[in-house]
Amino acid sequence: IEVGELDLEVYTSHGVTFYPQDDDIDADQLLRQADQAMYQAKLAGKGRFHLFDAEQDRNVRGHHESIDRIRRALEEREFVLYYQPKVNTRTGALIGVEALIRWQHPERGLLAPAVFLPVIEDHPLSIEIGEWVIDSALSQIRHWREAGLHIPISVNVGARQLLQKDFTASLRRILARYPETQPGDLNIEVLETSALEDLAQVSRIIDECRNIGVRFSLDDFGTGYSSLTYLKRLSVDQLKVDQSFVRGMLDDPDDLAILGGVLSLAEAFSRDVIAEGVETVAHGAMLLQLGCELAQGYGIARPMPAENIPGWIQVWRPDPAWSNLPPIRRDDLPLLFASIEHRAWIAAIDAMFRGERETLPLIHHHCRFSTWLETEGRKLHGDHPAFQLVTLLHQETHALAKELCSEKEHGHAEEARVRLPELHDLYRALAEPIQKLSGVG
Repeated sequence: IEVGELDLEVYTSHGVTFYPQDDDIDADQLLRQADQAMYQAKLAGKGRFHLFDAEQDRNVRGHHESIDRIRRALEEREFVLYYQPKVNTRTGALIGVEALIRWQHPERGLLAPAVFLPVIEDHPLSIEIGEWVIDSALSQIRHWREAGLHIPISVNVGARQLLQKDFTASLRRILARYPETQPGDLNIEVLETSALEDLAQVSRIIDECRNIGVRFSLDDFGTGYSSLTYLKRLSVDQLKVDQSFVRGMLDDPDDLAILGGVLSLAEAFSRDVIAEGVETVAHGAMLLQLGCELAQGYGIARPMPAENIPGWIQVWRPDPAWSNLPPIRRDDLPLLFASIEHRAWIAAIDAMFRGERETLPLIHHHCRFSTWLETEGRKLHGDHPAFQLVTLLHQETHALAKELCSEKEHGHAEEARVRLPELHDLYRALAEPIQKLSGVG
């Protein structure tokens, strides 16, 4: 429409719904559905139409109902904190605990955070619950101190809570409720991926809180995209190695290499390191060989109610296999990585015989262990009797593996499968001379 020198354009937005539907519905509900769809069309840019999605509407309403139920759980004190110990595996000392939220649901029992935290991840309620966690942790620190126990507590803080403008002021208010508690007994764990959202603001907030005395850790380290930048920009006290690398390091040389790299970075930037996901004695032993003494995981203790912590402290002892286990020499780290790759190689042969993979594992001259034996290993340990034994057993292992794979290729898979224990016996025989070479045995 031309009005003087102006051209006026009129746009329409349409909302569409259908009848009949799976659910019983009346005319008033139909009108409201069409109206809701029309507003979605406007939000999408106007001048278009939008179809009402009944299934999506049910999901949205269910989501809001879940948020209302979670809010009521907070009001009615249904949330509780469980605590997982963090220890020095060499000395056995308890260095702190991590607070982990649980929902003591009146009908469904104790619920893990994965059941309810994702629902509120992008909702303001997540901030309220995050502040409740900090307040409850400080209250527990005070309670333990009154009982003669000094136990620092770490809490997880999400990106939405950390990046709110008044985070530091809010933290000051909560700390003020517990004047007898040292701020340094509170450790805030920030996900590495959370810091990516606004690195400059996260850095400023961390610096402000550290001025109060609160300590910081960078959680799930190694899973983000700018780890070196984080180490340079963020004044964190500690790096928490993601448990996926720790769990896989005994069988996956790549996981072990990532873990070794994180430890080297931490040393270069003067950061402490704690490893999550320590599930077995072997995990703890490997970490000690790498020079990482701080750990947590099911192999040490599962998360437990606060009242169980004093009793656990009384009975906890580090595994005897961890005592007097020195770090491996830096020059011999390639030997450790190579031996793990060798174990993964044997596991790949097993998988091939089980039909779980089709390709043949690496042949001898491509093996990292072979490369190490012929280069750095010979230079460092060529005159050591253990080196000669390792070389011999390694050659026998590859010869047997080649023979078994050849039998399988020529149609004698069952005969070859029966001989697989011989391959594992040779690998186990390698363990003792390898330990002697690395200075562990």
